[in-house]
Amino acid sequence: MTVRIIVMGPSGCGKSTVGLALAESIGARFIDADDLHPITNVDKMAAGIPLDDDDRMPWLGVVGRALQADDRIVIACSALRRIYRDAIRAESSDAFFAELTVDRAALEERMRARTDHFMPAALLDSQLATLESLESDENGIRVEPADVERSVSLIRAAIGDPAA
Repeated sequence: MTVRIIVMGPSGCGKSTVGLALAESIGARFIDADDLHPITNVDKMAAGIPLDDDDRMPWLGVVGRALQADDRIVIACSALRRIYRDAIRAESSDAFFAELTVDRAALEERMRARTDHFMPAALLDSQLATLESLESDENGIRVEPADVERSVSLIRAAIGDPAA
């Protein structure tokens, strides 16, 4: 069974944690899309400057192509707007999106607690202003993560994994 999943949401929602746990549970490769950003994007965000669409679109093409590199793959990627998800789907039409929904206060707390990430908490509001949740015609699920195991279970059930 081919499985190409994007675990999405704003910074601090748990994309990498849930994505890695999901990949391990289904025997898939895991990629953090942050690792696919060009250094210019990383430098911009580290300086507290939000990315614009000119920054994001080439990166999203790389993310979509990375999905096609394997038949079983999970990528943690913000994919905040519909046009961003469309850019990924242009490269990987079978992409499944799992949106992690976390309230602003929890996101800010998590971002401030991180010391090993280039995305400063000061950019949280720009991320939330950009966020367009999954729409009913998109291939995916919205998950309110209570814990990692529950999130993984809900995503596995949504993709039709018989072991879920």
